[in-house]
Amino acid sequence: MLKSLYYIKNWMVRRLKSHNIVAIATANGYAGVGIIRISGIDALEIAYQLTHHKTFTPRLATYTKFYSSKGEVLDSGLVIYFKSPNSFTGEDIVELQGHGSPIALQMIVRRCLELGCHMAEPGEFSRRAYLNGKIDLVQAESIIDLIHAESEATAKGALKSLHGEFSRQINIINEQLIDLRMFVEATLDFPEEDIEFIANAKIRDKLTILVESMEKLLSNTTQGVLLNNGANIVIIGRPNVGKSSLLNALANEDIAIVTDIAGTTRDIVKEKIIINGIAFNIIDTAGIRDTTDIVEKIGIERAFNAANSADICLVLVDATIGVTASDTSMLSSAPATIPKIFVHNKVDLLDSTTPANENLGDTHIYISAKSGTGIDTLRTEILATIGFDSNNSDVFIARTRHLDAIRRSVEHIHLGFHHWNNLEILAEELRYAHNSLSEITGEFSSDDLLGEIFSRFCIGK
Repeated sequence: MLKSLYYIKNWMVRRLKSHNIVAIATANGYAGVGIIRISGIDALEIAYQLTHHKTFTPRLATYTKFYSSKGEVLDSGLVIYFKSPNSFTGEDIVELQGHGSPIALQMIVRRCLELGCHMAEPGEFSRRAYLNGKIDLVQAESIIDLIHAESEATAKGALKSLHGEFSRQINIINEQLIDLRMFVEATLDFPEEDIEFIANAKIRDKLTILVESMEKLLSNTTQGVLLNNGANIVIIGRPNVGKSSLLNALANEDIAIVTDIAGTTRDIVKEKIIINGIAFNIIDTAGIRDTTDIVEKIGIERAFNAANSADICLVLVDATIGVTASDTSMLSSAPATIPKIFVHNKVDLLDSTTPANENLGDTHIYISAKSGTGIDTLRTEILATIGFDSNNSDVFIARTRHLDAIRRSVEHIHLGFHHWNNLEILAEELRYAHNSLSEITGEFSSDDLLGEIFSRFCIGK
Protein backbone atom coordinates (compact mmCIF):
# COMPACT_ATOMS: atom_id res chain seq x y z
CA MET A 1 0.00 0.00 0.00
CA LEU A 2 1.22 3.48 -0.83
CA LYS A 3 1.54 5.92 2.04
CA SER A 4 2.40 9.57 2.20
CA LEU A 5 5.96 9.94 3.40
CA TYR A 6 4.89 12.77 5.68
CA TYR A 7 4.40 10.46 8.68
CA ILE A 8 7.31 8.17 7.81
CA LYS A 9 9.69 11.10 7.38
CA ASN A 10 8.68 12.73 10.66
CA TRP A 11 9.24 9.50 12.58
CA MET A 12 12.58 8.80 10.90
CA VAL A 13 13.86 12.36 11.25
CA ARG A 14 13.05 12.33 14.99
CA ARG A 15 14.88 9.02 15.32
CA LEU A 16 17.93 10.18 13.35
CA LYS A 17 18.24 13.39 15.36
CA SER A 18 18.79 11.31 18.47
CA HIS A 19 22.25 10.18 17.37
CA ASN A 20 25.28 11.28 15.35
CA ILE A 21 26.91 9.14 12.69
CA VAL A 22 30.50 8.73 11.54
CA ALA A 23 32.13 6.86 8.65
CA ILE A 24 35.20 6.86 6.47
CA ALA A 25 34.10 8.46 3.19
CA THR A 26 37.09 7.49 1.05
CA ALA A 27 37.66 4.09 -0.54
CA ASN A 28 39.39 1.27 1.32
CA GLY A 29 43.15 1.08 0.95
CA TYR A 30 46.16 3.34 1.23
CA ALA A 31 46.07 6.87 -0.18
CA GLY A 32 47.58 10.29 0.35
CA VAL A 33 44.42 11.64 2.00
CA GLY A 34 41.58 9.96 3.85
CA ILE A 35 38.27 11.63 4.74
CA ILE A 36 36.00 10.93 7.70
CA ARG A 37 32.48 12.34 7.88
CA ILE A 38 30.50 13.15 11.01
CA SER A 39 26.86 14.21 10.77
CA GLY A 40 24.39 15.05 13.51
CA ILE A 41 23.31 17.54 16.12
CA ASP A 42 26.54 17.11 18.15
CA ALA A 43 28.98 16.95 15.23
CA LEU A 44 30.63 20.27 16.07
CA GLU A 45 31.01 19.42 19.78
CA ILE A 46 32.59 16.09 18.85
CA ALA A 47 35.05 17.93 16.58
CA TYR A 48 35.96 20.27 19.47
CA GLN A 49 36.75 17.36 21.76
CA LEU A 50 38.63 15.46 19.07
CA THR A 51 40.87 18.41 18.12
CA HIS A 52 40.97 20.51 21.36
CA HIS A 53 39.88 23.49 19.24
CA LYS A 54 37.30 25.91 20.57
CA THR A 55 35.83 27.18 17.32
CA PHE A 56 35.55 26.37 13.61
CA THR A 57 34.40 28.78 10.92
CA PRO A 58 31.84 27.23 8.54
CA ARG A 59 33.30 26.20 5.17
CA LEU A 60 36.80 27.28 6.14
CA ALA A 61 39.50 24.59 6.39
CA THR A 62 41.39 24.54 9.68
CA TYR A 63 44.65 22.65 10.13
CA THR A 64 44.76 20.78 13.42
CA LYS A 65 45.78 17.60 15.25
CA PHE A 66 43.44 14.78 16.25
CA TYR A 67 43.78 13.50 19.83
CA SER A 68 42.94 10.31 21.69
CA SER A 69 41.15 10.26 25.04
CA LYS A 70 44.59 10.27 26.71
CA GLY A 71 45.80 13.29 24.78
CA GLU A 72 47.95 11.32 22.36
CA VAL A 73 48.17 12.60 18.78
CA LEU A 74 46.37 10.20 16.43
CA ASP A 75 47.00 12.16 13.23
CA SER A 76 47.01 15.68 11.83
CA GLY A 77 45.06 17.24 8.98
CA LEU A 78 42.18 19.53 8.07
CA VAL A 79 38.74 20.07 9.60
CA ILE A 80 35.91 21.60 7.54
CA TYR A 81 32.61 22.44 9.25
CA PHE A 82 29.35 22.64 7.29
CA LYS A 83 26.65 24.28 9.37
CA SER A 84 23.05 23.08 9.21
CA PRO A 85 21.05 23.41 7.00
CA ASN A 86 23.74 24.29 4.43
CA SER A 87 25.26 20.83 4.26
CA PHE A 88 24.77 17.65 2.27
CA THR A 89 22.61 15.98 4.93
CA GLY A 90 20.94 19.17 6.11
CA GLU A 91 22.48 18.57 9.56
CA ASP A 92 25.76 19.83 10.99
CA ILE A 93 28.56 18.00 9.18
CA VAL A 94 32.23 17.90 10.06
CA GLU A 95 34.75 16.49 7.58
CA LEU A 96 38.09 15.34 8.94
CA GLN A 97 40.83 15.10 6.32
CA GLY A 98 43.81 13.12 7.54
CA HIS A 99 46.45 10.88 6.03
CA GLY A 100 45.11 7.97 3.99
CA SER A 101 46.39 5.26 6.31
CA PRO A 102 43.57 2.80 7.13
CA ILE A 103 45.02 2.36 10.65
CA ALA A 104 45.13 6.11 11.35
CA LEU A 105 41.60 6.58 10.01
CA GLN A 106 40.25 3.73 12.12
CA MET A 107 41.84 5.20 15.27
CA ILE A 108 40.08 8.51 14.62
CA VAL A 109 36.78 6.73 13.98
CA ARG A 110 37.12 4.81 17.27
CA ARG A 111 37.68 8.10 19.08
CA CYS A 112 34.52 9.52 17.45
CA LEU A 113 32.58 6.48 18.68
CA GLU A 114 33.90 7.13 22.19
CA LEU A 115 32.63 10.70 21.91
CA GLY A 116 29.08 9.54 21.15
CA CYS A 117 28.93 8.73 17.44
CA HIS A 118 27.31 5.67 15.89
CA MET A 119 28.79 3.92 12.86
CA ALA A 120 26.86 4.99 9.77
CA GLU A 121 24.91 2.35 7.90
CA PRO A 122 25.28 2.01 4.10
CA GLY A 123 23.78 5.08 2.47
CA GLU A 124 22.84 6.74 5.76
CA PHE A 125 24.32 10.14 4.85
CA SER A 126 22.33 10.19 1.59
CA ARG A 127 19.28 8.89 3.42
CA ARG A 128 19.45 11.79 5.89
CA ALA A 129 19.86 14.21 2.97
CA TYR A 130 16.65 12.81 1.50
CA LEU A 131 14.72 12.83 4.78
CA ASN A 132 15.80 16.43 5.44
CA GLY A 133 14.61 17.54 2.00
CA LYS A 134 18.06 18.21 0.51
CA ILE A 135 17.60 15.72 -2.34
CA ASP A 136 14.78 13.53 -3.65
CA LEU A 137 14.95 9.78 -4.27
CA VAL A 138 15.99 10.16 -7.90
CA GLN A 139 18.92 12.34 -6.89
CA ALA A 140 19.86 9.94 -4.10
CA GLU A 141 19.96 7.00 -6.52
CA SER A 142 21.98 9.00 -9.04
CA ILE A 143 24.77 9.35 -6.46
CA ILE A 144 25.40 5.60 -6.46
CA ASP A 145 24.91 5.49 -10.24
CA LEU A 146 27.63 8.14 -10.65
CA ILE A 147 29.99 6.22 -8.38
CA HIS A 148 29.46 3.01 -10.39
CA ALA A 149 29.42 4.65 -13.85
CA GLU A 150 31.25 2.52 -16.42
CA SER A 151 31.33 5.02 -19.26
CA GLU A 152 31.55 8.75 -19.85
CA ALA A 153 27.96 8.88 -21.09
CA THR A 154 26.71 7.06 -17.98
CA ALA A 155 28.60 9.47 -15.72
CA LYS A 156 27.15 12.48 -17.56
CA GLY A 157 23.66 11.00 -17.38
CA ALA A 158 24.03 10.38 -13.63
CA LEU A 159 25.13 13.98 -13.14
CA LYS A 160 22.04 15.14 -15.04
CA SER A 161 19.84 13.19 -12.63
CA LEU A 162 21.85 14.35 -9.62
CA HIS A 163 21.37 17.96 -10.68
CA GLY A 164 17.62 17.39 -10.91
CA GLU A 165 16.94 17.08 -14.67
CA PHE A 166 14.94 13.86 -14.34
CA SER A 167 13.09 15.13 -11.28
CA ARG A 168 12.30 18.38 -13.11
CA GLN A 169 10.60 16.49 -15.95
CA ILE A 170 8.59 14.43 -13.47
CA ASN A 171 7.57 17.52 -11.50
CA ILE A 172 6.37 19.29 -14.65
CA ILE A 173 4.04 16.39 -15.43
CA ASN A 174 2.97 16.16 -11.79
CA GLU A 175 1.92 19.81 -12.00
CA GLN A 176 -0.13 18.97 -15.10
CA LEU A 177 -1.69 16.05 -13.23
CA ILE A 178 -2.53 18.20 -10.22
CA ASP A 179 -4.04 20.86 -12.45
CA LEU A 180 -6.16 18.28 -14.26
CA ARG A 181 -7.23 16.60 -11.01
CA MET A 182 -8.39 19.97 -9.66
CA PHE A 183 -10.20 20.54 -12.92
CA VAL A 184 -12.06 17.21 -12.76
CA GLU A 185 -12.82 17.33 -9.04
CA ALA A 186 -14.17 20.87 -9.33
CA THR A 187 -16.54 19.60 -11.99
CA LEU A 188 -17.65 16.78 -9.68
CA ASP A 189 -18.12 19.15 -6.74
CA PHE A 190 -19.99 21.84 -8.66
CA PRO A 191 -21.87 20.12 -11.50
CA GLU A 192 -24.59 22.74 -11.52
CA GLU A 193 -22.17 25.62 -12.10
CA ASP A 194 -22.00 26.74 -15.72
CA ILE A 195 -18.36 27.77 -15.69
CA GLU A 196 -16.16 27.59 -18.78
CA PHE A 197 -13.19 25.89 -17.10
CA ILE A 198 -15.20 22.78 -16.27
CA ALA A 199 -16.28 22.16 -19.87
CA ASN A 200 -15.74 18.55 -20.92
CA ALA A 201 -13.96 19.63 -24.07
CA LYS A 202 -11.30 21.37 -22.01
CA ILE A 203 -10.84 18.29 -19.86
CA ARG A 204 -10.21 16.25 -23.00
CA ASP A 205 -7.74 18.84 -24.33
CA LYS A 206 -5.79 18.74 -21.07
CA LEU A 207 -5.80 14.93 -21.14
CA THR A 208 -4.39 14.97 -24.67
CA ILE A 209 -1.52 17.24 -23.61
CA LEU A 210 -0.88 15.07 -20.55
CA VAL A 211 -0.75 11.87 -22.63
CA GLU A 212 1.79 13.46 -24.99
CA SER A 213 3.96 14.59 -22.06
CA MET A 214 3.82 11.14 -20.45
CA GLU A 215 4.75 9.34 -23.67
CA LYS A 216 7.77 11.62 -24.07
CA LEU A 217 8.82 11.01 -20.47
CA LEU A 218 8.39 7.26 -20.98
CA SER A 219 10.65 7.38 -24.04
CA ASN A 220 13.32 9.43 -22.24
CA THR A 221 13.20 7.15 -19.21
CA THR A 222 13.52 4.04 -21.38
CA GLN A 223 16.70 5.52 -22.85
CA GLY A 224 17.89 6.41 -19.35
CA VAL A 225 17.44 2.82 -18.16
CA LEU A 226 19.31 1.46 -21.20
CA LEU A 227 22.09 3.95 -20.55
CA ASN A 228 22.28 2.88 -16.91
CA ASN A 229 22.01 -0.89 -17.34
CA GLY A 230 23.60 -1.22 -20.77
CA ALA A 231 21.58 -2.38 -23.77
CA ASN A 232 21.82 -6.12 -24.47
CA ILE A 233 23.20 -6.97 -27.92
CA VAL A 234 22.83 -10.65 -28.79
CA ILE A 235 24.77 -12.24 -31.66
CA ILE A 236 23.04 -15.26 -33.19
CA GLY A 237 23.73 -17.30 -36.31
CA ARG A 238 24.73 -20.65 -37.70
CA PRO A 239 27.99 -22.31 -36.59
CA ASN A 240 31.23 -20.98 -38.05
CA VAL A 241 29.86 -17.69 -39.38
CA GLY A 242 32.20 -15.73 -37.08
CA LYS A 243 30.09 -14.85 -34.03
CA SER A 244 32.99 -15.16 -31.59
CA SER A 245 35.26 -13.23 -33.97
CA LEU A 246 32.67 -10.45 -34.10
CA LEU A 247 32.48 -10.33 -30.30
CA ASN A 248 36.26 -10.00 -30.14
CA ALA A 249 36.25 -7.30 -32.82
CA LEU A 250 33.58 -5.21 -31.06
CA ALA A 251 35.30 -5.64 -27.69
CA ASN A 252 38.78 -4.98 -29.16
CA GLU A 253 40.22 -7.98 -27.33
CA ASP A 254 40.28 -11.78 -27.53
CA ILE A 255 37.45 -12.76 -25.20
CA ALA A 256 35.83 -15.71 -26.98
CA ILE A 257 37.63 -18.78 -28.32
CA VAL A 258 37.78 -18.81 -32.13
CA THR A 259 38.31 -22.08 -34.06
CA ASP A 260 37.22 -23.68 -37.33
CA ILE A 261 35.44 -26.42 -35.37
CA ALA A 262 31.64 -26.11 -35.45
CA GLY A 263 30.05 -25.91 -32.02
CA THR A 264 33.07 -24.38 -30.24
CA THR A 265 30.80 -21.98 -28.32
CA ARG A 266 28.32 -24.01 -26.29
CA ASP A 267 27.16 -21.41 -23.78
CA ILE A 268 26.54 -17.68 -23.85
CA VAL A 269 29.60 -15.43 -23.47
CA LYS A 270 28.81 -11.95 -22.13
CA GLU A 271 31.09 -8.93 -22.19
CA LYS A 272 30.69 -5.20 -21.49
CA ILE A 273 31.79 -2.99 -24.39
CA ILE A 274 31.83 0.78 -24.88
CA ILE A 275 30.66 2.35 -28.14
CA ASN A 276 31.11 6.13 -28.34
CA GLY A 277 30.97 6.37 -24.55
CA ILE A 278 27.82 4.19 -24.28
CA ALA A 279 28.00 0.88 -22.39
CA PHE A 280 26.54 -2.24 -24.03
CA ASN A 281 26.31 -5.85 -22.92
CA ILE A 282 27.28 -7.95 -25.93
CA ILE A 283 26.37 -11.63 -25.82
CA ASP A 284 27.89 -14.34 -28.02
CA THR A 285 25.76 -17.48 -28.34
CA ALA A 286 26.08 -21.07 -29.50
CA GLY A 287 25.75 -21.67 -33.23
CA ILE A 288 22.18 -22.60 -34.12
CA ARG A 289 21.85 -25.92 -35.96
CA ASP A 290 20.27 -29.37 -35.64
CA THR A 291 22.38 -31.45 -33.28
CA THR A 292 22.17 -34.56 -31.12
CA ASP A 293 24.76 -33.26 -28.64
CA ILE A 294 22.90 -32.67 -25.34
CA VAL A 295 25.28 -29.92 -24.14
CA GLU A 296 25.13 -28.11 -27.48
CA LYS A 297 21.32 -28.34 -27.45
CA ILE A 298 21.26 -26.58 -24.08
CA GLY A 299 23.55 -23.86 -25.50
CA ILE A 300 21.26 -23.38 -28.50
CA GLU A 301 18.22 -23.12 -26.23
CA ARG A 302 20.02 -20.45 -24.22
CA ALA A 303 20.85 -18.65 -27.45
CA PHE A 304 17.13 -18.44 -28.32
CA ASN A 305 16.30 -17.25 -24.78
CA ALA A 306 18.95 -14.54 -25.00
CA ALA A 307 17.66 -13.41 -28.41
CA ASN A 308 14.10 -13.17 -27.06
CA SER A 309 15.16 -10.75 -24.32
CA ALA A 310 17.64 -8.70 -26.38
CA ASP A 311 17.50 -4.98 -27.05
CA ILE A 312 19.22 -5.56 -30.41
CA CYS A 313 19.73 -8.83 -32.27
CA LEU A 314 22.73 -9.11 -34.60
CA VAL A 315 21.98 -11.89 -37.07
CA LEU A 316 25.38 -12.97 -38.36
CA VAL A 317 25.50 -14.64 -41.77
CA ASP A 318 28.25 -15.79 -44.10
CA ALA A 319 28.60 -13.12 -46.80
CA THR A 320 29.80 -15.73 -49.31
CA ILE A 321 26.49 -17.59 -48.92
CA GLY A 322 24.05 -14.84 -48.00
CA VAL A 323 20.85 -15.06 -45.96
CA THR A 324 19.42 -18.57 -46.07
CA ALA A 325 16.08 -20.04 -45.09
CA SER A 326 17.76 -21.30 -41.87
CA ASP A 327 18.77 -17.74 -40.96
CA THR A 328 15.23 -16.40 -41.27
CA SER A 329 13.53 -19.42 -39.67
CA MET A 330 15.62 -19.18 -36.50
CA LEU A 331 14.20 -15.69 -35.98
CA SER A 332 10.59 -16.85 -36.16
CA SER A 333 10.30 -17.22 -32.37
CA ALA A 334 11.94 -13.88 -31.59
CA PRO A 335 9.54 -10.96 -30.88
CA ALA A 336 9.01 -8.78 -33.94
CA THR A 337 9.57 -5.69 -31.80
CA ILE A 338 13.26 -6.53 -31.22
CA PRO A 339 15.40 -4.59 -33.74
CA LYS A 340 17.44 -6.92 -35.95
CA ILE A 341 20.57 -6.12 -37.94
CA PHE A 342 21.78 -8.66 -40.51
CA VAL A 343 25.57 -8.64 -40.36
CA HIS A 344 27.27 -10.22 -43.38
CA ASN A 345 30.70 -11.43 -42.27
CA LYS A 346 33.71 -12.58 -44.35
CA VAL A 347 33.36 -9.94 -47.07
CA ASP A 348 37.12 -10.31 -47.54
CA LEU A 349 36.37 -13.70 -49.15
CA LEU A 350 33.87 -12.37 -51.71
CA ASP A 351 34.81 -12.67 -55.36
CA SER A 352 32.37 -9.96 -56.37
CA THR A 353 32.41 -6.36 -55.17
CA THR A 354 28.58 -6.50 -54.92
CA PRO A 355 27.54 -8.56 -51.87
CA ALA A 356 24.54 -10.86 -52.09
CA ASN A 357 21.16 -9.91 -50.56
CA GLU A 358 21.86 -6.17 -50.68
CA ASN A 359 18.26 -5.37 -51.65
CA LEU A 360 16.62 -7.11 -48.69
CA GLY A 361 14.27 -4.98 -46.60
CA ASP A 362 16.01 -5.34 -43.23
CA THR A 363 19.14 -3.46 -42.15
CA HIS A 364 22.22 -5.13 -43.64
CA ILE A 365 25.83 -4.36 -42.74
CA TYR A 366 28.82 -5.95 -44.48
CA ILE A 367 31.95 -6.61 -42.46
CA SER A 368 35.06 -8.67 -42.01
CA ALA A 369 35.52 -9.51 -38.34
CA LYS A 370 39.00 -10.79 -39.24
CA SER A 371 40.30 -7.60 -40.91
CA GLY A 372 38.04 -5.08 -39.13
CA THR A 373 36.35 -3.89 -42.33
CA GLY A 374 32.92 -2.41 -41.58
CA ILE A 375 33.17 -2.72 -37.78
CA ASP A 376 32.94 1.05 -37.27
CA THR A 377 29.91 1.16 -39.58
CA LEU A 378 28.30 -1.59 -37.48
CA ARG A 379 29.00 0.35 -34.27
CA THR A 380 27.33 3.44 -35.76
CA GLU A 381 24.30 1.37 -36.83
CA ILE A 382 24.00 -0.17 -33.34
CA LEU A 383 23.89 3.30 -31.77
CA ALA A 384 21.32 4.49 -34.31
CA THR A 385 19.15 1.38 -33.84
CA ILE A 386 19.02 1.67 -30.06
CA GLY A 387 18.30 5.40 -30.37
CA PHE A 388 21.32 6.73 -28.52
CA ASP A 389 22.76 10.07 -29.54
CA SER A 390 26.12 10.69 -27.90
CA ASN A 391 25.73 14.39 -28.71
CA ASN A 392 22.40 14.62 -26.87
CA SER A 393 23.06 16.59 -23.68
CA ASP A 394 19.54 15.92 -22.31
CA VAL A 395 20.00 12.21 -21.58
CA PHE A 396 19.62 11.39 -17.88
CA ILE A 397 20.14 8.19 -15.88
CA ALA A 398 17.07 6.20 -14.85
CA ARG A 399 16.37 2.87 -13.17
CA THR A 400 13.99 0.02 -13.82
CA ARG A 401 11.79 1.03 -10.86
CA HIS A 402 11.38 4.49 -12.43
CA LEU A 403 10.36 2.94 -15.74
CA ASP A 404 7.87 0.60 -14.03
CA ALA A 405 6.29 3.50 -12.14
CA ILE A 406 5.97 5.61 -15.30
CA ARG A 407 4.45 2.69 -17.22
CA ARG A 408 1.84 2.26 -14.47
CA SER A 409 1.14 5.97 -14.55
CA VAL A 410 0.79 5.93 -18.36
CA GLU A 411 -1.58 2.96 -18.12
CA HIS A 412 -3.83 4.79 -15.65
CA ILE A 413 -3.80 7.94 -17.78
CA HIS A 414 -4.80 5.95 -20.88
CA LEU A 415 -7.61 4.34 -18.89
CA GLY A 416 -8.68 7.79 -17.75
CA PHE A 417 -8.58 9.04 -21.34
CA HIS A 418 -10.78 6.12 -22.38
CA HIS A 419 -13.32 7.18 -19.71
CA TRP A 420 -12.82 10.93 -20.09
CA ASN A 421 -16.57 11.61 -20.03
CA ASN A 422 -17.08 9.60 -16.82
CA LEU A 423 -15.61 12.00 -14.31
CA GLU A 424 -15.71 9.62 -11.31
CA ILE A 425 -13.61 7.02 -13.11
CA LEU A 426 -11.35 9.70 -14.60
CA ALA A 427 -10.70 11.26 -11.18
CA GLU A 428 -9.74 7.87 -9.72
CA GLU A 429 -7.41 6.96 -12.59
CA LEU A 430 -5.70 10.36 -12.36
CA ARG A 431 -5.16 9.81 -8.63
CA TYR A 432 -3.55 6.42 -9.31
CA ALA A 433 -1.39 7.96 -12.04
CA HIS A 434 -0.29 10.76 -9.72
CA ASN A 435 0.64 8.34 -6.92
CA SER A 436 2.62 6.10 -9.29
CA LEU A 437 4.57 9.02 -10.69
CA SER A 438 5.22 10.46 -7.23
CA GLU A 439 6.83 7.17 -6.14
CA ILE A 440 9.82 8.06 -8.29
CA THR A 441 10.85 11.19 -6.41
CA GLY A 442 9.60 9.92 -3.05
CA GLU A 443 6.51 12.07 -2.48
CA PHE A 444 4.65 8.78 -2.08
CA SER A 445 6.34 5.46 -1.44
CA SER A 446 5.97 1.98 0.02
CA ASP A 447 7.38 1.36 3.50
CA ASP A 448 10.09 -0.96 2.14
CA LEU A 449 11.32 1.24 -0.69
CA LEU A 450 13.67 3.48 1.29
CA GLY A 451 15.46 0.60 2.96
CA GLU A 452 15.89 -1.18 -0.36
CA ILE A 453 17.33 1.89 -2.09
CA PHE A 454 19.76 3.08 0.56
CA SER A 455 21.00 -0.39 1.56
CA ARG A 456 22.80 -0.56 -1.81
CA PHE A 457 24.93 2.48 -1.03
CA CYS A 458 28.49 2.23 0.24
CA ILE A 459 29.45 3.27 3.78
CA GLY A 460 30.13 7.00 4.04
CA LYS A 461 27.68 8.08 1.31
